[in-house]
Order: sequence, then structure tokens, then C-alpha cells
Amino acid sequence: MVGLRQFFLQNLAQTSDSPLQLEIDRAEGIYLYTPEGKDIIDLISGVSVCNVGHCNPAVVDAVSQQASRYMHLMVYGEIIQYPQVRLAQKLAEQAGAGLDNVYFVNSGSEAVEGAIKLAKRYTRRYEVISCNNAYHGSTIGALSVMGSAEPQRSFRPLMPGTRRISFNSFTDLEQISEQTACIIIEPIQGEGGIISPAQGYLEALRKRCTQTGTLLVFDEIQTGMGRTGSLFAFQKFGVKPDILLLAKALGGGMPLGAFISSKEIMGSLTNDPVLGHITTFGGHPVSCAAAIAALDVLLDNGYISAVAEKEQQFCSTLSKHPAVKEIRSNGLFMAIELGSFDKVLKTIHLGAQTGFLTDWFLFCDTAFRIAPPLTITKEEVAIACDRITWVLDRV
Repeated sequence: MVGLRQFFLQNLAQTSDSPLQLEIDRAEGIYLYTPEGKDIIDLISGVSVCNVGHCNPAVVDAVSQQASRYMHLMVYGEIIQYPQVRLAQKLAEQAGAGLDNVYFVNSGSEAVEGAIKLAKRYTRRYEVISCNNAYHGSTIGALSVMGSAEPQRSFRPLMPGTRRISFNSFTDLEQISEQTACIIIEPIQGEGGIISPAQGYLEALRKRCTQTGTLLVFDEIQTGMGRTGSLFAFQKFGVKPDILLLAKALGGGMPLGAFISSKEIMGSLTNDPVLGHITTFGGHPVSCAAAIAALDVLLDNGYISAVAEKEQQFCSTLSKHPAVKEIRSNGLFMAIELGSFDKVLKTIHLGAQTGFLTDWFLFCDTAFRIAPPLTITKEEVAIACDRITWVLDRV
């Protein structure tokens, strides 16, 4: 009889020629469970999605209640929908003045696309700058501002008018000019291997954008929703963007993204042309209900304020291992540097067998990532470190 694994390989489009092929039956908290009942610690949170853990009861309840009221109506138009409005209000309260107008989409890539269109429409400029080793998504616009030529090569021609600068290069900031509509940047580079900004870099970037009238876009699709120890990373650094991008953990496990700006800037999408940006499912009521619940869980339970302590616990334990060359971290957003892709690959595969799920970074394949749900306890951190150490002893 043909099994699920064979149908997986036969009927589901693959993104690599060597999928891990872990079959998961259910998930709860930090754990994934196989059909045989084996537990696997999710150290990547579905790639920074499940910040409040898998199947968080508050999120599950919100989804159930909203689904019983209504699911899809008409997302953008004339209909006032409580989940959308309430979530936008709560996000505006947390982000503060200048980031108080929210456009909901379905994913991070869509948030990037929307931000690029918004910046071009508002400034009437054409140039978009991004950084080397940055990842912003894989749709054509987002791919055009990708920080590496390798993922772009097979899909050219891409969007014109783009250029890249080096993250943390103060000199490169001079390339931002009066022709630049926006610069899109991760305040902490994720797929580059957790690279934090140099002292004063984001402040200098903000100053240069203000001087040239360029919109500063912070891609917080991975760093948002508490991962770095503040709800948004820009709050940690004290530098506010003109446009903020969210997705991944925003929906508490449901698909949801957003680009957020001021009412003045966002208002430019309402005319010339009307319906300057539209979406069918962005801000879906069930996703917004889940997001409200997830945001409340983060804000009301001390998970964000506990991030630094758990980060330190991971670092102090794993840094002692001789296989670990370096740990780069900013909150529960960590790169464990092993110095070779072969060791990382062995860690990933042996880790899956041992009981933890990890991955490498797209633009840094010599390190593996640790980005667990923020709900992870100190006892669970210790268990995770024990399992990681056992694997590192063997790679």
C-alpha cells in the first residue's frame, strides 16, 4: 500500500531534493510529536512563527470562536470587521506614533511587496536599496531586493532600480540619495546568520534617510513579536522606521502579515490609482482573531521580558562545547557557529533523530539556528541543551 511518505514525495511540490521527511502527528508547546509518539523540540518555531508555542490554548480558542461567527466576508472594502480593527488598534498602540496605520496581508513576502509599492507611490521615486545577505521573500519584488545573486539567477530579469549595500557599513549609507524611494533592511540580519547592528549604525541610517527623504523600512518579519526581547526590535534600538513589516509570529500560527506606516503615507494608496493595493484574504478574520490572542499572550505573561535570561542560559551552556566556534545572538534569535556546513548538516539530521529540530541559514551555512517558542521554560531550555550537547559530541 502506498504510504503518506510516498504521496508526500509524489504529489507535494518540493523545494529541495533532500527533504528531511519528518512526519508530525501533532504539536503542543515547544514539542512536535511523531505518529509513534516521539517528541521533538522545535528549536526554530516553524521558522520564527510559533512564538507563543504550538496550539496555544488561547489562540486555538480564538480561532474556534471566530470561525463560528464568520470566516471570509470581504477583507478590504466597506465592511467593518472587529478582528481586523481591534488588531490594528492594538498594533498601533504598541508601535506608537507614525506607525499607527496597518495594512494586513497574508505573508512576509506580501508585506515586502506592499511596502515597496507604498514607498514608490508616496515618494514618486524609483530606486530601492537593500543589504547584502538579506532575505526578504521569494516573490519577484521581494526577490529583487534579496541580498544574494544566487537565488535570483534563474529568475531574471527582476525589478529594475535596485541596488545593494553592505549591512553595518557606515560608508555605504552615502549611496542613499534623493532618488531612493526606500531602503529595506532587517534591524538584525536573520538569514545572514544573526548579525546585529554595529553601535550607532541604525541611528546613522535613520539620519541619512531623513536627510534624503528616503523611507526607512524595517523588515521585522523574523525579529518582531518579542523574539529579541522587545515586542519589536526597533524599540530595543530606539530607532523608528517609516514602514514596519510584520508576518510569521504575528498570526500566532495562522497566516498573516502586515505593513504599517503613518496614515499620511498609507493614504497614498487610496488614490492615483484608487485601490492602489488590494488583497483577497489579507487580514482574514480568523487570522486576525488568532493574532489578537497571540499578542495578548505575549504581553500579559512576561514571555518577552524573560527572553534575555533564556538567551543567556542557552549561550552559557552551549558556548562551553569545543565544537562551538561562536554564538551570535540577539534574544532568542541565535546562530551556533560550527565552522563547516558538513557539521551543521550532521547536527540537523542527528538532531532530528535525537529529539530537536533545527536548520541552517540561507546565507550562512556554517551555523545552525536556535529560535524556540518564547514560551519555552528554563527546564525545557536545559533539556534542549542536553540534546544539542549529545549531538555536538558526535559531529
